Amino acid sequence: MQDLRAIGATEQVRAAFEPYAARGLALGRVSIVHRDQYRLYTEEGEVTAQAIGALLYHADSPSEWPAVGDWVAVQRVGDGEAMVHAVLPRRMKLSRRAAGTGEREQIIAANIDVILIVCGLDLDFNPRRMERYVTLARESGADAAIVLNKSDVSSDVAVRVEETRRIASGASVVAISATSSLGLDALKQLWNWGQTVALVGSSGVGKSTIVNWLLGEERQRVHEVRESDSRGRHTTTYRELVPLPGGGALVDTPGMRELQLWASGESVDAAFDDIADLARGCRFRNCSHGAESGCAVQSALLEGSIEAGRWLNYQKLRAEIAFQNRKADPVAALEQKRLWKKIHKQMRHAGRN
Repeated sequence: MQDLRAIGATEQVRAAFEPYAARGLALGRVSIVHRDQYRLYTEEGEVTAQAIGALLYHADSPSEWPAVGDWVAVQRVGDGEAMVHAVLPRRMKLSRRAAGTGEREQIIAANIDVILIVCGLDLDFNPRRMERYVTLARESGADAAIVLNKSDVSSDVAVRVEETRRIASGASVVAISATSSLGLDALKQLWNWGQTVALVGSSGVGKSTIVNWLLGEERQRVHEVRESDSRGRHTTTYRELVPLPGGGALVDTPGMRELQLWASGESVDAAFDDIADLARGCRFRNCSHGAESGCAVQSALLEGSIEAGRWLNYQKLRAEIAFQNRKADPVAALEQKRLWKKIHKQMRHAGRN
């Protein structure tokens, strides 16, 4: 038996499920997705399920298929087996751009309350990668916190914490040592009973050790990291939602070395709110933040109140999103190409005069 309230079945979830309850279907939450097979938590226990053909056929894209964390309406068809008839409306979703050349959304997890961005305080400490994760968290709509793990191997924890706070865009920052349990009690204060937490971060940052501590059991194997660069091997190989002792749910994700953005320019501005606020104070509304007079961003860079690396990463992420949008919209891409041809023609003409 599983108390679905303890893993996030709020009154809003129950209200959305009412039409399906009237049809005799049961409420479930997706814990594992493996191709077209699903593992679900229901009030009667865990079941294995498949989606009915109509659900898959009428979906506009695979992103509408059941994902880890989704609430679904299911029909029991046998002992420990079920069919998924519908996916309830998602409160939020954490997504990235799927690998490959196409513009396709890959949902990492749905209906998350708090995203824990885990980073190592060793050689793998990377503020630019954190900014990318914060951007995805802002796009998802969930609360975010940055967890600086391995504080026991760092000699400048306070400096790293302050550096992280400057780029956290309001997200909580917690320094811990998962191997020695230092700071882990403070970690639990970041969410409430019944909420769902997702751990994200690259391989080797210690997510599996944190998972084992939170669950109170050695559920995940822990691999050593390379001393040369503090990189680790994938311990978690698939996303999984598991109940937390005492209430709540945890989504563990495989380490992501390459994290392609699936976000909007507004989410980048939200993750870089200090730069976005400065840009609004520029003298000219269409300021390119280059050589224009009265550019608040350039003034901040000269003063050192904005780190050059943060500014370059902001530009990189904005350009990445613009490029993706042009690929997804052939008309916009063609218009952009025509615009640049016109600009180059004008430059050549000006050079001859």
